[in-house]
Amino acid sequence: MQDVKELSVERHIAAKPDIVWRVMTERMADWWCPRPWTTEIVEQDWRPGGRAAMVMRGPDGEEFPQEGVFLEVMPGRRFITTDAYAVGWSPREPFMTGVWEIEPEADGTRYRASARHWTAESVEKHRAMGFEQGWSAVADQLKALCEGEAK
Repeated sequence: MQDVKELSVERHIAAKPDIVWRVMTERMADWWCPRPWTTEIVEQDWRPGGRAAMVMRGPDGEEFPQEGVFLEVMPGRRFITTDAYAVGWSPREPFMTGVWEIEPEADGTRYRASARHWTAESVEKHRAMGFEQGWSAVADQLKALCEGEAK
């Protein structure tokens, strides 16, 4: 059995999967990082091997560029990215592979976001960076946006 080093968050969202998918992919800048941080989408080329690039900005002028590629895009279901490569499959120092998934559940949608890591040390580093608080805040922001659009 594979040893998956993963951190994850889940939410039930009271909105149909098509709404959740649209908000996830078309309004990414509105939910991607915890407020008061902001996200600038540099490029999202929604295909395997396509560029996934953005800049997260903090309230005190902090900037955290993110550069990677999409590994998988299943419209209406999930997308997977990694920072282990840049466009053209140029290797980089990896930190994580991110998986964002949705599926119908009861009267809404089950959202799950996970970060998979190469080493236990990387998992602990991500946890210490505030994974649970940050990714939970982001999931709550996505939930609020989707439920607002569903009304």
